[in-house]
Amino acid sequence: MSTKQFLFSGFGGQGILFAGKFLAYKGLIENKQVSWLPSYGPEMRGGTASCSVIVSDEPVGSPIVSNPDMLIAMNLPSLDRYEDAVVPGGVIFADSTLIERKVKRSDVTVYYIPATRLASENGTPTLANMIIVGKILKVLGEFNDEDVKAALGKVVSAKHADMLDVNLNAMKLGADYE
Repeated sequence: MSTKQFLFSGFGGQGILFAGKFLAYKGLIENKQVSWLPSYGPEMRGGTASCSVIVSDEPVGSPIVSNPDMLIAMNLPSLDRYEDAVVPGGVIFADSTLIERKVKRSDVTVYYIPATRLASENGTPTLANMIIVGKILKVLGEFNDEDVKAALGKVVSAKHADMLDVNLNAMKLGADYE
């Protein structure tokens, strides 16, 4: 049985909920059991935002992720708050553009991705979230163009269909980042 628990965290406007929703839809497309539980502060844009996602081969009993296998920290307060909650042997993905300190733990694998900088340099300043998602999928060995495109088709609204390829390119940028 395979179950992966993800916790995305950052501030409102970084696309935390969108990234989590993408991962949930990708799981659905792959016939997995999923849960997606958003949480955000009262201000939304600029306030705190987090999103719990569980992707499993078995039914998901509770949507709450207290001890994630994978933490995606898009800002320093998120890393400060959730670093210790990651399971031993877990993985932390940190946006190193906004997080200057290193992870203190030695029992987790850490990927520092300058996602905000990469997004800005590539003319897509709002897609740091998808750059990190691309890296996650690459690390997991789950970057499959067909499933990625299908999941993007579910989360990118028809009104913004022009953003499908832009999101895909951002994800490829993250997947290729070493």
